Amino acid sequence: MQGVDPFRYMQMAAGKLDQLETRREAEKMLDDLEYLYEVLDPELMRDADRLIAILREKLSTLA
Repeated sequence: MQGVDPFRYMQMAAGKLDQLETRREAEKMLDDLEYLYEVLDPELMRDADRLIAILREKLSTLA
């Protein structure tokens, strides 16, 4: 994920949450977000926390 803009990735992820159809897609997105979390601007961490929580909830509903 070198060269990825964390803010843009979070925007993209938020827009795709309802389109995730497989557990694999959700796990990949969660892994990416958790990786990016380490380098996030502190101002974005609250939004990232919400996005990760929503994604974990979504993950629990996917087969």
